[in-house]
Amino acid sequence: MKFSELVKLLEESGFSIVREKGSVRYYGKQGWDKLVRVDFHGSKEVPKGTCHAIIKAAGLKKDHRV
Repeated sequence: MKFSELVKLLEESGFSIVREKGSVRYYGKQGWDKLVRVDFHGSKEVPKGTCHAIIKAAGLKKDHRV
């Protein structure tokens, strides 16, 4: 999965950018008390462990296109 695809998945799940500094983006959504940090690198592939950690932090299921 590419970073852009992961961000699209988060946005489809109701997350939006709360804060951004350089390539680091923080996503949040109403009713979710934690921010999800994504070090955005566009079209590069997300390392598998990083992808699982971001999906877990967002409270999404692991079967999402990983």
